[in-house]
Amino acid sequence: MKTIAFFNNKGGVGKTSLVYHVAWMFGEMGMKVLAADLDPQANLSSMFLEEDRLEELWPDGDHPNSILGAIKPILRGMGDVECPHVEEVADNVGLVVGDLGLSTFEDRLSESWPKCHNRDEAAFRTMSAFHRGLRLAAERQHAEVVLIDVGPNLGAINRSAIIASEHVVIPLAPDLFSVQGLRNLGPALREWRKSWQEMSAKNPNPMLPLPRGRMQPVGYVTLQPVMRLDRPVKAYGRWMSRIPATYREAVLDEDPGQTAAFDNDPHAIASLKHRQSLMPMAMEARKPMFFLKPADGAVGAHANAVNDCYWDFRRLATKIAERCGIPVPTPV
Repeated sequence: MKTIAFFNNKGGVGKTSLVYHVAWMFGEMGMKVLAADLDPQANLSSMFLEEDRLEELWPDGDHPNSILGAIKPILRGMGDVECPHVEEVADNVGLVVGDLGLSTFEDRLSESWPKCHNRDEAAFRTMSAFHRGLRLAAERQHAEVVLIDVGPNLGAINRSAIIASEHVVIPLAPDLFSVQGLRNLGPALREWRKSWQEMSAKNPNPMLPLPRGRMQPVGYVTLQPVMRLDRPVKAYGRWMSRIPATYREAVLDEDPGQTAAFDNDPHAIASLKHRQSLMPMAMEARKPMFFLKPADGAVGAHANAVNDCYWDFRRLATKIAERCGIPVPTPV
């Protein structure tokens, strides 16, 4: 099982949409995939599921079928993480449902982080709750890959979720905020990795499975902006040209030197077009953009855009799989 987090501490870069579409594409390619919504805003869950179904999963009182329900025993101090409910959204795609109440886990995670230095087993159980819960869910579903969606911040919930990830894909927009986000994100990833490796060596219970905390950045994906008259192409190109060097320096902690341009940057996974005309249709039809049909309104130029979108995401998913060491099934 491979775990991949999609993470940027700058919001509005298409992160959740990217997780959603890559999950569907992995499933389309024949992989068993589990999408895990670890963002307290639960936007990924709202993309996958109708409101009526979410209302059933979030009844008044406890939410046993969300990620919050799985970690509730730890929050109450009366048990350990349970196997999360997996909502089957397609033959090869399952969802660990998010929960707005997940934010209540923030304080417990913040308190547990330093206690791991003192060999506190309860603290290690708390810090590894996401890792162990997702592993249980993946084993039950026979999932080959887990895609993790997190919120746009450097808080304790995200730290625990990223520690549970072997690989990290960084979605970006070509603007000042994304470039600044890289400068914040890179040092945070390195500090989390270093600290977790030091702490995990102090685990008092060798039978407690802990994440390795590799958090290996595998590259970045940029979302091309919608061009407007008040924001010319020149501005887009200016920020795109800065991303490769900033990524190497801030995320990889390397001397940027003579960094290649974006088109030749080995760390650039893809640059996706902003499909502004398809996304509203996809949200209405409750399906990924590349599965839209004429009955959904994808006719004429939209039908061509759907086909282009399919191959864009197919190439993207293939590249991510290759960089993460995930075997890509051979088409039948």
